[in-house]
Amino acid sequence: MLDGIEVKLGEDYNEKKSEYDVMAEKVVYTGAIDEYFNYSLGNLEYRSVRFENEVLNQPNFQGNAVINYTDRETPWTRIIELKWFEFGKDENGNDLPKTIISREYSSEWKFGDVPYYPVNDEKNSELYRKYKELADKEEKIIFGGRLGKYKYYDMDAVIASALECAERELK
Repeated sequence: MLDGIEVKLGEDYNEKKSEYDVMAEKVVYTGAIDEYFNYSLGNLEYRSVRFENEVLNQPNFQGNAVINYTDRETPWTRIIELKWFEFGKDENGNDLPKTIISREYSSEWKFGDVPYYPVNDEKNSELYRKYKELADKEEKIIFGGRLGKYKYYDMDAVIASALECAERELK
């Protein structure tokens, strides 16, 4: 799909908007919608996430990639054991001798933090509605993802949303 297209990582679209906008007929923007408009109507609120990573001298910690913790006593929301996404075994099929886990903690968001999840309350919904009115006037920009649409998505819903968007754009 991206054959022949230069992909740049670690770039801030908002810092180079005018430069990037001349490169394409359409831009898919998945960053924070309020940031796109330079917070001209005010800041939307977000929740953030903090990660604590640990290398363990054991081949297996939890036996799969992700376990969610929903009980009140556990301070983290999930543990991710990265090796189980793809590379949990060596070339001979043996367990790797170490593993890396990442504990994910929900955290309060403050300006400058990475926004992960929208705060879906009446105040933020009303502010988002105003930003969406501005976004709807942008003919070249497609706002997507949970930050661009200020909406919480499970993975299946975000994929469905992206496919629906692609279908609309390709008509």
